[in-house]
Amino acid sequence: MVIQNQTAGMKNYKPPIDFSGIELPEKPKLTFMDKVPTYPSNLKPPKMAKRITLMRGPELIHNEFIHKQYGIVALCGGRLNSGHIEMIRMTINRKMDANRMFAVWRIDPPWQPLTRKGQGKRMGGGKGAIDHYVTPIKAGRVIVEVGGKCEFAEVFSFLNEVAHILPFNAKATSHELMEAEKIKEKELAASNVNPYTAEYVIKNNMGGCHDWISPYDKKWFFKYV
Repeated sequence: MVIQNQTAGMKNYKPPIDFSGIELPEKPKLTFMDKVPTYPSNLKPPKMAKRITLMRGPELIHNEFIHKQYGIVALCGGRLNSGHIEMIRMTINRKMDANRMFAVWRIDPPWQPLTRKGQGKRMGGGKGAIDHYVTPIKAGRVIVEVGGKCEFAEVFSFLNEVAHILPFNAKATSHELMEAEKIKEKELAASNVNPYTAEYVIKNNMGGCHDWISPYDKKWFFKYV
């Protein structure tokens, strides 16, 4: 016969998160964005070159969460058209609890015109007509923010769903995760024992790499394509 001695111990539970300092806005849901920018009646809609540089490199301004909670961040450059923006709006507005959550845009409405010629047309004849408008996105750009009296586990499911449907790589993350990634990146850079990093090789023109690498690689050291 086995005798079991019952013991009692102290259990430490984390206190619930305090949401007392969070105020919900009057309109918590994402607003509708126009598909076409508004121009004066006497102005013909201007055409524009491709301007690939608008998608290259890191985002230097809109790369942090304003409300310090959750959102979707782009991992590389790309373009969002009106269909993608409407998909984001409808998915988030339908699946979030507007009584205790809110969502805000961190991108501009589509403003860059993309032209296209009709099917089967001959070459020449000037630039084609405007087909649709897009919003260029750079790596690290915050696309949408979600906050309120909620935890990350509650919003991760639909934010992750939206991030995987976007035409470029993106992820659903929180302010704490972004800060932890920055700290880990600094620790890895400090603990690296190999002195021949991409930055060192490019700055010292080792192997004559300046003759064949891109000018953007000299600026961002192979981090962004």
